[in-house]
Amino acid sequence: MIKKVAILANGGDVSGFNAVIRAIVKTAEKNNVECYGIIEGYRGLVNNEYIKLDTANTASGILPKGGSIIGSSTNSNVFHYKVEENGKVEYKDLSDKCVQNIKENGFDCIFTLGGDGTQKSARDLSLKGINVIGVPKTIDNDVACTDITFGYNTAVSVATEALDRLHTTGETHHRIMVLEVMGRYAGWIALESAIAGGADIALIPEIPYNIESAVEKIKHRISQGKRFSVVVVAEGAMPKGGEISVEGTRDNGKGVDNTKLGGAGASVAKELENLTGLEARSTTLGYMQRGGTPTAFDRVLSTKYGAKAMELAIEGKFGVLAVLKNGVLDSVSLEEVVGDNKIVGAVSGNTKESNIRKVTMEHDLVKTARNIGICLGD
Repeated sequence: MIKKVAILANGGDVSGFNAVIRAIVKTAEKNNVECYGIIEGYRGLVNNEYIKLDTANTASGILPKGGSIIGSSTNSNVFHYKVEENGKVEYKDLSDKCVQNIKENGFDCIFTLGGDGTQKSARDLSLKGINVIGVPKTIDNDVACTDITFGYNTAVSVATEALDRLHTTGETHHRIMVLEVMGRYAGWIALESAIAGGADIALIPEIPYNIESAVEKIKHRISQGKRFSVVVVAEGAMPKGGEISVEGTRDNGKGVDNTKLGGAGASVAKELENLTGLEARSTTLGYMQRGGTPTAFDRVLSTKYGAKAMELAIEGKFGVLAVLKNGVLDSVSLEEVVGDNKIVGAVSGNTKESNIRKVTMEHDLVKTARNIGICLGD
């Protein structure tokens, strides 16, 4: 019987983290379950740092608040954890220490709020006997086995507002306005915001682009008297035969994606300016997509996910991810979410084994974009 649980928020921050936490805490209290928050994600699990969560104090008034009241960590792989000793950097498997901390604290279940890498580590911890329930988080919307992740809708809304603003500047000054949005390996934000924001071109990772297709679209608009165009570029978009735009690399050990993407939008803007004769300006939206107040949609979705996760714990259904399938809350095994990424400690990174959810050419968003004349670069 579940009596004491802990919540772990991991990966890049998104709007909706706190709404999930609040829903878990509220549902826990209704069922006489104690709830705790692990500070700074998997890093806090290693360091054994946590706080008591309750709706009277720590988890009060957090529904509209962005970020995470318990923090979050990025690129913290407990199976290959970066440790500095005597001025030297080493990487150690500290997963057994995490298991020990969980058991000594008496946590009957750990809720892992995060994306592909977070849920892979959750699956790996479940193999060590820990009761884990995942909640799908990422603005990229690329967690497998669920229709939508919390945080995504807010990111799309922010990108759409940016496009509305860029549209007026482009029209006034007869320019090509390029907006680079997040989306390392999946183009959901770029595609949906392009439709919502009336963009003319959307370049996504799933479709390596031919710049001439974009040029043709812009020249066609010029022939119709429209001397400006709006372009959305996912950070992971790449030209046919080319490579993803990498700004730099990190050293966070094996099993995490150490590439820092950047420059895709600027590269596209430069090429389009040279090939069309119109001035082009590039804006990188960056972390604006992550922060701030969640939309009403994300508040509701996050609350549904949090309540469902606690419900699963009460039912004793562990080693699963709370999901939304065809509008219905459900759960799938973390094994299914992981797919073929079976090696313990190998977290993520768009490998052939990773099971991230990408845009398919049969998806309604792709069909809709093509139907209304948005150029996808192919």
